[in-house]
Amino acid sequence: MDWLSRLFEMVPVRGRLDLRCSYGAPWRIDQGPGEANEIPYHAVLGGSALLEDPAGGKPLQLETGDILLLPGNPRHVMHDGSGARAKPARDRQELNLVISENAGRGERLDLLCGHFAIAPPHDRLLRTYLPARLVVHAGARAGQKDTGAQLAGLVALMRGEAADGHLGGRAMLNALSTAMFALVLRLASETENAPRGILALAGHPRLAPAVAALFNEPARPWSLPDLARLCNMSRATLARQFQEKLGRSASDLLTDIRMTLAANELKNSSLSTGAVAEAAGYQSEAAFQRAFKSHMGVTPAQWRKTQEPSGRDVFARPAAAKPAKATDADTPNRRRPARGGSAPSLADR
Repeated sequence: MDWLSRLFEMVPVRGRLDLRCSYGAPWRIDQGPGEANEIPYHAVLGGSALLEDPAGGKPLQLETGDILLLPGNPRHVMHDGSGARAKPARDRQELNLVISENAGRGERLDLLCGHFAIAPPHDRLLRTYLPARLVVHAGARAGQKDTGAQLAGLVALMRGEAADGHLGGRAMLNALSTAMFALVLRLASETENAPRGILALAGHPRLAPAVAALFNEPARPWSLPDLARLCNMSRATLARQFQEKLGRSASDLLTDIRMTLAANELKNSSLSTGAVAEAAGYQSEAAFQRAFKSHMGVTPAQWRKTQEPSGRDVFARPAAAKPAKATDADTPNRRRPARGGSAPSLADR
C-alpha cells in the first residue's frame, strides 16, 4: 500500500464544507482557530484574496484555483487588499450550506470554506508532519497535470453541488471535501518544491522507499542501515536527508507511526497490552508501556479506558449556542471565529 493510503487508513479524516462566501470589495474574513482536532481549508473558486502573515510578513496572494490548508489551525485573516472598511455581510441558509454575501462591487470573491476533522489524538501526527500553511493550485499551473486536473474536476463538482439544492447535496459536499484532502496532499508531494515535512520526504524519489517501508511494516526492527540500503545511499546521507526534509529523524517517524497503530489497536480490539506491543514492533511490553506513556501522556490501560464507546461521534463538534447574526465580513461567525552485530533498531524495542 502506498504511504498516503496507509496514512489515511491509520488516521481517519472527515471533511465538511461550512459555507460559501460571495464578496465584492471591500471585504475581510477573520476566522479561527477552530476546534482542536480540525484543519481549516479554503478553495478559491473565483476572484483573488490576500492571506495575512501572522508573523507580519508579506501577505500571500491567493488566485482562482488555489486551495489553502491550515494544519496549524490558527486565527487567520483574508481580505481584498484595498485597506477600506469591509462591507457588511449577511448569511442565508440554503438547503445544503450557508451562503455569506455582501454588497461590495467589482470582481467578486467566490470562496468555499470548510474544515477537515481528524480523530484525536491522531490530529497531532498530521500537525507534526505537515506545514503550518499549505497551498496548491488545481489546474495546469500546478505542473502535475494529472493530479492538478483531478483536483480541478473535484472542485468543479463541489461548485456545482454548492450551487444547486440537489438531494443528498450536503453528503456529497462533505464526501468531496474528504477526497479533496487526499488530492491536495498528493499534489503537494508531487511538486518540485514540496513544503518541508512528510510531503517533501515522500516526494523525493530516492527517499520514498524508506517512507513506504516505515508505513507498511512498522513492526519490523528497522535500522538506519536497513533504510539506507532501500534508498541506495549511505546511512549518513539518509539521516541528513531526513533532518533536512522532514525536520525529524527516521526513528521519530517510526515511533509516531507505531504509537498511532497502537492507539488504534487499544481502542478497537480486545487484544492484551502485550499483544498490542508486539503488533506495534515492541518485543518488550515494558518498553512499549514507557514509549506509549511518553508519547500519549497516559498508560495503554488508561488510554483504552478513555476510548470505551460513549455514543459520541469523535468527529462532531461540541454543541454550541446559536451564533449571533454576522454584521460584516470581518466576522462571518463560522464555527469558532476569532474577533478582531545486527544494527540497532530505530526505536526502543
